[in-house]
Amino acid sequence: MQYTPRPAHDANANAGGEPLGNLPEWDLSDLYSAPDAPELTRDLEWLENACAEFAADYENKLGTLDAAGLLECIQRDEAISTTAGRIMSYAGLRYYQLTTDGARTKFLSDCQEKITNFTTPLVFFTLELNRLEDNHLADLLAQNVDLARYKPVLDRIRAMKPYQLSDELEKFLHDMGVVGDAWERLFDETIAGLSFNVNGDELNIEGTLNLLTEQDRGTREAASRELARVFGENVRTFARVHNTAAKEKEVVDRWRGMPTAQTGRHLSNDVEPEVVEALRNAVVAAYPRLSHRYYELKRKWLGLDRMQVWDRNAPLPLEDTRIVGWDAARDTVMEAYSAFDPRMGDLAQPFFDKGWIDAGVKPGKAPGAFAHPTVTTVHPYVMLNYLGKPRDVMTLAHELGHGVHQVLAADQGELLSSTPLTLAETASVFGEMLTFRKMLDKATSKAERKVLLAGKVEDMINTVVRQIAFYDFECKLHAARREGELTPEDINALWMSVQAESLGEAFDFMDGYETFWSYIPHFVHSPFYVYAYAFGDGLVNALYAVYEENPEGFQDKYFEMLKAGGSKHHSDLLAPFGLDASDPKFWDKGLSMIEGFIDELEAMEG
Repeated sequence: MQYTPRPAHDANANAGGEPLGNLPEWDLSDLYSAPDAPELTRDLEWLENACAEFAADYENKLGTLDAAGLLECIQRDEAISTTAGRIMSYAGLRYYQLTTDGARTKFLSDCQEKITNFTTPLVFFTLELNRLEDNHLADLLAQNVDLARYKPVLDRIRAMKPYQLSDELEKFLHDMGVVGDAWERLFDETIAGLSFNVNGDELNIEGTLNLLTEQDRGTREAASRELARVFGENVRTFARVHNTAAKEKEVVDRWRGMPTAQTGRHLSNDVEPEVVEALRNAVVAAYPRLSHRYYELKRKWLGLDRMQVWDRNAPLPLEDTRIVGWDAARDTVMEAYSAFDPRMGDLAQPFFDKGWIDAGVKPGKAPGAFAHPTVTTVHPYVMLNYLGKPRDVMTLAHELGHGVHQVLAADQGELLSSTPLTLAETASVFGEMLTFRKMLDKATSKAERKVLLAGKVEDMINTVVRQIAFYDFECKLHAARREGELTPEDINALWMSVQAESLGEAFDFMDGYETFWSYIPHFVHSPFYVYAYAFGDGLVNALYAVYEENPEGFQDKYFEMLKAGGSKHHSDLLAPFGLDASDPKFWDKGLSMIEGFIDELEAMEG
C-alpha cells in the first residue's frame, strides 16, 4: 500500500486570533519522500551490508594499514555515518512534527533499533584507533595530506582513550543506547501531551509559556500558576526520568573512570575544563552587575514593590504589543543578514523558499526551536514555534544563524563539519546581534530604543545568567544523584538554590515554581549542554566588539571561521580576531557589553 502522509496541522496558524501569515512547513522530501520510499529501503539495506563489510575488512587489522589504507577506512566510515544520519534525520524530523502520533513514534524507534544493530559491529573502529601508538599514527598522517585532514577527528576520538572500556563492554553500551533514548522519548511525549487551561483556553506547553510574555499581569500569573499545577501533577514522572538519566550517566562515567560528570561534555566540546570554569566564575561574579541590577530597574518600570516570577519576562508597560507577522519577521532578519554581507543573505534565502523551516505552533509538535544539520549531502532544517512576538523574530534570527553555519561547514564532510557545542552557538548569537543592531538603528524614539535595549538585555541574561544557573543546577543534580535516589522535593530544592542566587533580591517565588526544572529538555537530552549558550554569547559579544572596532576584512575572517566547522580548536578559530577564550579577561570583555546596555538603560532614567 502506498503511504500518503497526512497533514499534521494547519500551517496558517495564528496567535490569539491574529493571523501571522502563511507559515512555512517542512518539505522533508530532500531526505526521503515517505517512510516506505524505495530509496529509504535501499539505504537501510546498503547500510546493513556496508557495516558488515566494514567489520569484516578492518576488525583487528587497523594496526596493519598504511596511510592510504587508513584513509580509505575512514572514508568508508564517513559514508556509513552519512547514510545512517540521513535515515535518522528523516525519522526524527517527522517525529518532531507530531510527537503524539503512534506511527511516527514507532517508525523512529524502529529506525533507531535497526541502525543500532547494524552499527554495533563497528564499535571496534574507535577502540582499535585508540590502540595505535602515537608515533605510528603521526607517521601515517605525515605521509598523506588527505589523511592529515582528519587529524582533528582522530584527536577527538583519542581524547577518549583514557576512558575506553573493553571491546565487549563498549559493544554492550552501544546496544544499550536505545534504552536511554526511550527515556528521552518518554520525556518528549509527556511534555508534548501536557494540557494547560488558562482562563478557559486549552493550551499546549508552548502556548502557555508564551503567555508569560503577555502585557496583562493577571494572564501571566494565571499561566504561571497553571504551569506549576500541571508540572506538580507530573513531577514524579519527570523526577523518575531525571533520576534514571543521571544514574545511567553516573554508571557509565564510573566504569569509564571519568573524574567528573561534566568531563564527557567537555571532551565532546573540545574545550578545557578550566576554560568552562573561568566562564562560569566570571558570570556568577557578574550576577550583581547584570541580572540583579537589571531586574531592580525592571521592578521600578513595572511599578512593583516586589517582582514575581511571572514578571521576569514581562513586556515593559510602554512596549508595543503588536503581533509581528511572518513576512515582516523574515524581512527584518534577511535585511540584517544581507546588510552584514550579501553572501549571508544568499545562504539564508533558501530556508524560506524551499521548505527548510517549520514555523507554526501545532498540537503534538515538539516545543522550542532548533536547527537540525541533517547530513552534509542534504541541508539543515529549522524548527520554530512562531507566535509573532518580537522575541520570536530573534529566535528566527538565532536558528537561521545555525542553519547558515551548518551550510557553510558542510564542505568539511560528515566527520569534520560538526562544530563543538561551545562554538555551535557562534553564528546563531551573531545573527541575533545583527538583527538587534539593525532594529536599534531603525528606532525612531527614545521609548522604542529603551524597549529594544531592555529586550536584548533580557535575552542576554536568559542566555548567559540563566544558562549558567542551569549549569550549576545540573552540577548539583548529578553530584546529589551519586549519593542516592532523589525525590521530587530534593530536585526542587536544588533548583531553588540557584534561582534566588541568579535572579537577585527583586524577586519573590510563588509556590510551585520549584518544579519549573521539569520542562527544560537539555537536562534530559544533553546533560551540561547549557553552558554552550553562555560560551557562545560571551564569544559573540567579544567578536562583535572586534567587528565594531575594526570592520575592515572582518566578514571574510568570520566566514572562514564558520566554514571550518569542527576542523579547528576554538583557540585556532579565534586567533585571527586576536581573541583567546582561555584568558579570564576574555569573558569580562563579553560581559561588559551587557553591562554597557544596562548602563544606557539606567542613564535613560535620568
